[in-house]
Amino acid sequence: MQTIFRTLEAATAVDTAGSSIMMIGMILVMVAVFYFFLYRPQKKQEKETQEMRNSIEIGDVISTVGGIIGVVVRIKDEMLLIESGADRTRIQIQKWAVRGVEERAHPEAHEDKDGKKLKK
Repeated sequence: MQTIFRTLEAATAVDTAGSSIMMIGMILVMVAVFYFFLYRPQKKQEKETQEMRNSIEIGDVISTVGGIIGVVVRIKDEMLLIESGADRTRIQIQKWAVRGVEERAHPEAHEDKDGKKLKK
């Protein structure tokens, strides 16, 4: 009778160790999924947005996160001065408020000789 109990105890110990390893494996798989499907693409998008904001030059037509479209007149550190509207109203904004560059002032400066866009 004791041999049966010892055999059952040994089988339970192996099962517990196996389920612990399985649980750790599942957690590692979930961490990897979160990294490759959530964190990594977000960091890549943030990097591309930062590169776009750093490549802004005087004369570029930009749009802001508030919906204002204007031409860059002056760049100073993290601030931009843009002209907007027919009466040439000047507005000072921060670089983080730029959503996108609508039109480049000198497109040839951002393309190579084959017409492909250069990355900075």
